[in-house]
Amino acid sequence: MLKNKNILVTGCSRGLGLEIVKELLLEGANVYGVSRTLTPEFNSFLEQYRERVFFKKFDLNATDEIEIKIFKEWLNNKISIHGFVNNAAVAYDDIITNMNLDLLESMFKVNVFSPLIAVKSVLRNMIFNRTKGSVVHVSSISVHTGYKGLSMYASSKGALEAFSKNTAREWGEKQIRSNCLVAGFMETEMSGTLSNEQKARIFNRTSLKVPTTLNSVAKTVCFLLSDGAESITGQNIHVDSGTI
Repeated sequence: MLKNKNILVTGCSRGLGLEIVKELLLEGANVYGVSRTLTPEFNSFLEQYRERVFFKKFDLNATDEIEIKIFKEWLNNKISIHGFVNNAAVAYDDIITNMNLDLLESMFKVNVFSPLIAVKSVLRNMIFNRTKGSVVHVSSISVHTGYKGLSMYASSKGALEAFSKNTAREWGEKQIRSNCLVAGFMETEMSGTLSNEQKARIFNRTSLKVPTTLNSVAKTVCFLLSDGAESITGQNIHVDSGTI
């Protein structure tokens, strides 16, 4: 269980992030959510769980403001962080020969630079409070199985996987764990631009022949944050409908 544990979640307001928040609340956790927008769905959590849900409106593209706005003005060392879920991401999909540097840099700011900066502050909080903490990065099956048009997005998630594994090695002696959840293709806004034919081709490459469910990913994230996963670190946990 995650009862009374403080969990920071980025990209909390819709899709997978919203599902993760819902499962964390069912597990008894206190949730600190960060997102560019406050959606009606997340606002309902704020109203229903007034003493357990907190929200910070922030655009993670502003990497130079993360430490001050999130970790000094909002979350400081007086609040012990037990877990961090790096869920926020943007997709820049295109073939390599069409690469636009501005779009690429913008994606890397959100998908790579912002979580690295956040982990720096999260680790400092855990060390200060002597917390046996857990970091979970949401990665993508595109890192491990090639898809046309996803090379640049996959490279950002691949960077996270390398960072997570080395974070686990670097801070394991403090009992701080770091893992990546490698998610398969889900029915979310990020996959909403794909045609039904494209989706069918992707899903047919899996063993189960169906999309990965938000609920299965969210429940696995909660497990990786929990004491039940106390011996799991430096791993890439695949929740992908058996992608081949």
